[in-house]
Amino acid sequence: MCKSALCLVCVSLLLGPSLSCYQCFVEVQDSLRLCWGHILSEHNVRNVDSCFRKLDRIFNNHERVIEAGRVGKGYDKQLKELLDGEILPMVGEFDKKRNNDTVYEERLQTAADNFIAAASKLPRVSGCLPPCGFQSAGAVYNCITCQYDSCELPLDCPVKEVTAMENSRSQMWCEVPFHLPGNIEVIWRFAEEVKTQQVDQFKEVTAGLDTLYSIPSSSLQHVGTYQCEIYSVQRSIVRLYFYLTVTPQVVAGHTELQEIFDLSLLPGGRFLPAPAGPPHSLTTSPLLLTTCLTALLLLLFLSMG
Repeated sequence: MCKSALCLVCVSLLLGPSLSCYQCFVEVQDSLRLCWGHILSEHNVRNVDSCFRKLDRIFNNHERVIEAGRVGKGYDKQLKELLDGEILPMVGEFDKKRNNDTVYEERLQTAADNFIAAASKLPRVSGCLPPCGFQSAGAVYNCITCQYDSCELPLDCPVKEVTAMENSRSQMWCEVPFHLPGNIEVIWRFAEEVKTQQVDQFKEVTAGLDTLYSIPSSSLQHVGTYQCEIYSVQRSIVRLYFYLTVTPQVVAGHTELQEIFDLSLLPGGRFLPAPAGPPHSLTTSPLLLTTCLTALLLLLFLSMG
């Protein structure tokens, strides 16, 4: 325990705003034992403050030390083991013994270099996959904050456009390019008629484990935005959005007939030429003529309706 104002100053230096891998993993008491016998060779006096400033310079403000500590998820334990392996033997050797500042400088710098070399070989982060979602597997350890940084991507994904013919099947998949936990829950919600990402406009339609939302026979009442939200242990991981538009069959049929009728009005009653041949005359193809006349009658019937 600290019994003097000097020790309190030392502790405040260790717990200051500037953190590093050293301060994340080495106990304060071990640092006090390490620096107890630090001697300023120029004046031949013991100066613990100078030792802590040396630790701060060699470890806390060393960019290579911080970069070496940017390991993937779960490897912070190995960082502590590596640093303890360098520092704790020195603590036992230097405890209650006096050593010149030049000895401290050499030994601490060697310890930092060894830590950089070993920590740099640990697995790096797998990376964050844009554009959205909470991705814990993509986080890196931050020796400045002593915790893992998140990918800092938005929870909401961009809206995807989905189109379907009336009376046909529509399918939407709640899939992401990054790894999901094993204990997920999937909730599907629907905002009728609108294209939106406003959470308060959605109503829940189903909940469970199914990442597929299927509509067997699409109709105009299914037009709107579908939201898929994936949870894990009651924590939201990602929200995907799908805007579904449904084309009525009458409109689709009318468009196809209009195209056939437009072709029948080409000069001389001729269809557009095929890629490797001359244009075909309607007079030489009774079947084509019948098709065009049928299309014309249907168009007249639809326009009257």
